Amino acid sequence: MAAASNAIELKGVSLSFGSNQILTGIDMRVEPGEFICVIGASGSGKTTLLRMIAGLLTPTSGQVLLHGKPVRSPTRRVAVVFQDYGRALLPWRRAYANVSLPLEAGGMPAAQRPARIRELLAKVGLANHEDKFPGQLSGGMQQRLQIARALAQEPDTLLMDEPFGALDAMTRQTLQDEVLRLVSERKTTVFFVTHDIEEALYLGDRVVALDSNPGRVAYDIKVPLPRPRDQLTTREHPEFLRLRREMFEIMNKIHA
Repeated sequence: MAAASNAIELKGVSLSFGSNQILTGIDMRVEPGEFICVIGASGSGKTTLLRMIAGLLTPTSGQVLLHGKPVRSPTRRVAVVFQDYGRALLPWRRAYANVSLPLEAGGMPAAQRPARIRELLAKVGLANHEDKFPGQLSGGMQQRLQIARALAQEPDTLLMDEPFGALDAMTRQTLQDEVLRLVSERKTTVFFVTHDIEEALYLGDRVVALDSNPGRVAYDIKVPLPRPRDQLTTREHPEFLRLRREMFEIMNKIHA
């Protein structure tokens, strides 16, 4: 089986709420370890698509598969990083305890947790902040904490819903590079929702553009830029500039 070779597969996926058609006829395949970015206007169904892959929504028709098996409910093999980091974190738990949460849920013995938690906090640059509550951390640090908690699950697949949209430009670029480094270490499959064309091209192996009303795949473009990526040289690369122009033309055509 071909299906089993795909980390994520969507077959003719449609979703409607009453007479309101949100998504229609979505066909998509994501290989293990691939970083796919999904862009589109507000209301094109990007987040809805992510929630179906996460098992939080059920399609009206079609199938969502993870490693060849139908998605029927959330699974520990999939972790989600939300845009609203402030609401995603537990405010009454310190940073250390927030990262501990999935380890506790997964049954990791208490004696094994401290080393794992401190390793993850160090990887996202929060080694000296383990005793702080989320409200004592900056926005960028809270998002780092959410990423550390997601990675604590050791997921095969990481779903990210515009995770850097509310952050300043410098923090955003720093976290882009941290995510690329962290997922590269474990060959994690990433499904990344964004409205930012440059972010999609910088991060992704492929960029999928959704058309709206109802949401459907309009374009699926490979990004043959060398890795590791660099905030200066990658963005100045002739192929990056060519793809950026192409994507702007595509998005203008979709929204015309």
